Amino acid sequence: MTLTASVIAGSAAPALAAPTASATPTASAGSTPSTSPPGSGCDPIAGTDCLLPFPNDWFTTSAHTPTGLRLDLTSAMTPKNVAGKGIDPAAWNLSDGFSPGSMLLAHVPGLDLGATGAAPVTDVARSLKRDAPIVIVDTRTGERWPYWAELDANATDPARQALIIRPAKNFREGHRYAVVLRDLKNASGSRIAAPGTFTRLAGRTLPAKDPLAGRQSALRRTLHDVARAGVSTKNLYLAWDFTVASEQGLAGPVLRMRDQALGQLRGRSPKFTVTTVTDFTPQQDANIAREVTGEFLVPNFLNKAGGPPGSVLNRDASGRPKPLGDDLRAQFQCEIPRAAFSRPARPSLYGHGLLGKATEVRASNVRAMAGEHDFLFCATKWIGMADEDIPNVSGVFADFSRFDTVADRLQQSLVNFVFLGRMMITKDGLAADEAFQDDRGRPLIDRHADLAYDGNSQGSIAGGALVAVSPDVSRGVLGVSGMNYSTLLNRSVDFQPFQQVMDGYYPDKLDQQLCFGLIQILWDRAETDGYAQHLGDDPLPGSPRHRILMHVAFGDHQVSTVTAEVEARTIGARIHRPAIAAGRNPDVAPYWGIPALPGRPYQGSAMVVWDSGTPAPPVTNTPPLGEQYGTDSHEDPRADATARRQKADFLKYGVVVDVCGGRPCTAQHAG
Repeated sequence: MTLTASVIAGSAAPALAAPTASATPTASAGSTPSTSPPGSGCDPIAGTDCLLPFPNDWFTTSAHTPTGLRLDLTSAMTPKNVAGKGIDPAAWNLSDGFSPGSMLLAHVPGLDLGATGAAPVTDVARSLKRDAPIVIVDTRTGERWPYWAELDANATDPARQALIIRPAKNFREGHRYAVVLRDLKNASGSRIAAPGTFTRLAGRTLPAKDPLAGRQSALRRTLHDVARAGVSTKNLYLAWDFTVASEQGLAGPVLRMRDQALGQLRGRSPKFTVTTVTDFTPQQDANIAREVTGEFLVPNFLNKAGGPPGSVLNRDASGRPKPLGDDLRAQFQCEIPRAAFSRPARPSLYGHGLLGKATEVRASNVRAMAGEHDFLFCATKWIGMADEDIPNVSGVFADFSRFDTVADRLQQSLVNFVFLGRMMITKDGLAADEAFQDDRGRPLIDRHADLAYDGNSQGSIAGGALVAVSPDVSRGVLGVSGMNYSTLLNRSVDFQPFQQVMDGYYPDKLDQQLCFGLIQILWDRAETDGYAQHLGDDPLPGSPRHRILMHVAFGDHQVSTVTAEVEARTIGARIHRPAIAAGRNPDVAPYWGIPALPGRPYQGSAMVVWDSGTPAPPVTNTPPLGEQYGTDSHEDPRADATARRQKADFLKYGVVVDVCGGRPCTAQHAG
């Protein structure tokens, strides 16, 4: 689903409409560099924006949490919109660490990454060289962490251009990481001098009464850890550390909601009502014989009756989600294939795309998958990021204090999907309703078969989280997959309408990157980025081990494929090789760090790249706009019958089969 600027502008609440050209906004209050005084809560180490460098344990406090920390942000520290309003950090301060997919942000005036020799997105392996100018170390294991570095290509003012360091594999939950910047150079090749405050902190011991003594103590711990890992600290420009949120901090709220909600069922199906049953003749639909819609009841963990857009989680005094006391009425739509009237169909959940709705389950490629391989697909909305949420989502980009209204509704949607899946496999669920039976009363759904998941685009980005928390799904297909919205947004054509809103309210580009870094912490609670570590042999409590098949569209304009590579490395997936024809991928070592699939059917997680001829995307953090990037390939893998056959074999039998004859996998443009 590609959104236009007119759709977003027409959906935004009037009070949050983007400023007009005649009312050009002034620079945000947080966009002027300043030296942060001790006691302000800002990190004085770099002497620029309050939150830089970020993420950063300086912005935490001791707490009784799995990491021993909790975020300790204030609105005064955060970027401010044009109204001068900072971001209310209450929802963030519930976290016991930072995102496992955190992009690392710093501001280095005059930095030239080429002259510095930093690892670009096209050569991740360079990040692990002994003399790499940027080093990330897992302080628990001493392991060097792979990344790529880029300067924000959207910044027109070099004085406000962020240095962005992105992990090539998600950081481990609960681990602390140290970051070192050294031997940084400008365009002429001259070494850039370190900030004055950092130089002082890295020097001789300060008196105990010095306001910077505490910061020096923290820095010395960081420098000790990197030295212990064998990393030279000569010619330092900057160093800091941060702690990643724990498993409990990331997934705990949803698991609590899931377990409380399922406990109320006592092994039975959720309550549901069928509202429409539509039968199709073969002439009307060659694949689908019957379509069923209805609604089902889910305990409402949001703070408003019925959980409408704009709701947030209803929390107890300890910040844990708790039921409001009513039921949320979630909609569902199911497609029953013709083959089910001969043999009961395998049940599968389906996840829709960006700000879409459950009716996407009737898309031609989903109907073809159902008809060709006897799957019965049922869908519900990703509330929080569904069609009904467009006005709220648009308004959030004018005031990020309200971002929890997106992330919290998405957490509720995970429970909704779990309930829909339970309806598909319980004895008194859908199979017991005449809408899901033939004229002899025989069920059309095989409730004894393994429940599967198949989702595309947003249904992939959120779908990994669903697979991780579902107690019933062990295999999922994530189509045109990716994760980590903080990486995806700048690189997606779909973000352009929201970018216009954000430009109006947070015009400073360095502020924008800080906003992306902040909102990812909340997004992690409901998208794959926060759950990827558990999409394999380390399942979350109450969930089975998982296997994932990722289908990637080379050159995708909507979901950047670089994020799929990060996901594959994180979940331990193997890749079909040759992944792509020689010369098509601009990387020095295409798909670095992702081992090849064996030459036989593979019982594990895998990534398969499908190439329909779209040119490679930009290597900067910008979207593929313009004729030089060709036709968007986003729809192509799911529209390919061969790709669907591979998906079906995986979901039915748990094996990844080479359907491309030992060659790169290719598809035709869906259009």
